[in-house]
Amino acid sequence: MPDNVDASEQMVDNWTKQIQETAARYQAMAARMQGQTVTERSKDNTIEVTIDSKGLLTNLVIAEAASGKRMAEVSSQVMRLVQLAQSRIPELLQQAMAETVGTTDETASRVIAEAQSTFPEAPPEEELAPPEPERHHRFGPEEEEPTPPAASSAPSAPPQPKPIPRRRRTQDDDDDEFGGSILS
Repeated sequence: MPDNVDASEQMVDNWTKQIQETAARYQAMAARMQGQTVTERSKDNTIEVTIDSKGLLTNLVIAEAASGKRMAEVSSQVMRLVQLAQSRIPELLQQAMAETVGTTDETASRVIAEAQSTFPEAPPEEELAPPEPERHHRFGPEEEEPTPPAASSAPSAPPQPKPIPRRRRTQDDDDDEFGGSILS
C-alpha cells in the first residue's frame, strides 16, 4: 500500500507543479499585454488614436489641419480609427500567448475567441460622402410656406392676424415685476 500512497503524492506534486508553471506563463502573458498599445492614424495624418490592451482610448490627437473638416466627418474618422485599433487586439493577444502560454491550450483558444468577439474586424472604410450644405437654424416663429392658389376663379384675400388685446397696467402690477419689493 505505501507504493500507492507514494505514487499518489508524486502525482499531486506533478499536478501542483504543472498548475504553478501554467499560472506563471499566464501571468507573464498578462504582464506582456498590460503594456501593449495600438496607435492608428488617418490617411491625411490629421487624427491619431491610441488604445490600450483593454480597448480603451488612451490618447486622441486632432491636428489643426482638421479644423476645415465637418465635425461629423472628424467624429466618424475617430470612431473608425478606434475600431481599427481595437480590431488588432486579438492579433496582439495571440502573439503574446504564442510566446508565453502557447496556443494549443483550450483556455488560450477560449481567451482568443473571446477577444475576437469583443473586438471584431473593423468595418471596411467607406467613401466619405460629399459635405452637406450648411443648415441654417431659425429662432422665432416659423413662417408658413405660401400655399398655391386654389383652382377657383375668385382670388381670396390672405387672412388678417387677430390683434392681441393689451391689458391695462394697474398700481398692483408694480409689485409683480422683478423690480418690486418682495416684503409686503
